[in-house]
Amino acid sequence: MAFRKEILDWCAQELAVAQFRDFSPNGLQVEGRDEVSTIVCAVTASQAAIDFAVKQQADMLLVHHGMFWKNEAAVITGWKKRRIQTLLTNNINLAGYHLPLDAHPRWGNNVQLAQRLGWQITGCGGEQNLIQYGDLTYEQTAEQLAQEIELGLNHKPILLCANKQQPVRRLAWCTGGGQSFFQQAIDAGVDAFITGEISEPQYHLAQECGVVFIAAGHHATERYGIQALARALASEFGITQQFFDEPNPA
Repeated sequence: MAFRKEILDWCAQELAVAQFRDFSPNGLQVEGRDEVSTIVCAVTASQAAIDFAVKQQADMLLVHHGMFWKNEAAVITGWKKRRIQTLLTNNINLAGYHLPLDAHPRWGNNVQLAQRLGWQITGCGGEQNLIQYGDLTYEQTAEQLAQEIELGLNHKPILLCANKQQPVRRLAWCTGGGQSFFQQAIDAGVDAFITGEISEPQYHLAQECGVVFIAAGHHATERYGIQALARALASEFGITQQFFDEPNPA
């Protein structure tokens, strides 16, 4: 068992939360009981994740995508009321870590994705170091890389390129909604850029610039950081943790 404040203070320090400019609050978002012995972790603080935490009698729901996003309506109605009401009724803490978890050099989504897929990390860059750079262990075609990603993540990616047989070795990636970093990856001279989502302009850039673009799923690419953080908390504080996954196709 640990106290909520101990867990939050540890996360704030280890994730260097104060260094990030973010779109939502990092740390405690809904207050529950003071003592924590069981954590449920999930990618998103959805109603399904909250209901699972209730069933597991969890003291804390730890997520990557929390609530209260910038430019979101401030009123607590509808789905937001139902989520918060469920948390408060069951005295469950909600803690979320967004960009600090993406960029962390050990538990971060980018690093964990590389470990999952066997990529060799060589560095990071871009805004708030949210772009990771690395290499494949051996040269592949764009099509082969997409197939390996599908196998590793159990999610079919979208592959955009001028030629599916073009060789790929140098990579850049940013999990989740990192499609706007594609131009920076092109400028860095990589062979392929992998992220979670896709917008309309990436199709044209991939066709015209000769750099492969792969959208491997926002949820699919961000399953692993929150699990790594939960395991670290379990080890540090002697508490139990469990991951809740959802069949989210996005």
